[in-house]
Amino acid sequence: MMRFKTFVTEGKYPVWVRVTVAGLVLKIRSLTNRIQQEKDPVKQNQLIAQQNKLISYVSGLGIGVGTDDKALLKKLKSFKK
Repeated sequence: MMRFKTFVTEGKYPVWVRVTVAGLVLKIRSLTNRIQQEKDPVKQNQLIAQQNKLISYVSGLGIGVGTDDKALLKKLKSFKK
């Protein structure tokens, strides 16, 4: 398994993208565990909606960074929390 420091310092993507994606992945994994433990179907659906939103950000970062569209990159960077 790759260490976080190695993940952040190597590759073609900017550091802010890699750090943001790493944070989003951790949140997605946490939501996965909460979804599996939740008994209420309504609450599960709410957690799945949150998870899908985070997955869409990761997907958008992958597409945005692969382009030269500066406006798209600026918009995606604003989602970083």
